[in-house]
Amino acid sequence: MNADQILVEIRETNLSYLMLAQSLIRADREQALFRLGISEETADLIAVLTPAQMMKVAAGNTLLCRMRIDDDMVWGLLTNHGKSSANESVGRLHASILMAGRHQEAA
Repeated sequence: MNADQILVEIRETNLSYLMLAQSLIRADREQALFRLGISEETADLIAVLTPAQMMKVAAGNTLLCRMRIDDDMVWGLLTNHGKSSANESVGRLHASILMAGRHQEAA
């Protein structure tokens, strides 16, 4: 993949992210804040973006979304490293609890 292809992929990802975020915010704001890991202010801005504004914002060369999981423990829980499949749902639940706590700290 060359640099031009990467930029096209970034722009498409940005537009998809903005469309999904706006849809989630309009459908269930509280769930959207949690799932997207964004603030009330950011949700307010995304909720009122016009299609033209979304296209303009998405056209940048930097991803708008980011990996929220920067914790080895959460990655381990989500990927089930060293655990049996019986513990998978417990690990995912634990990871969700940890990420929810971090969302509350950031809010």
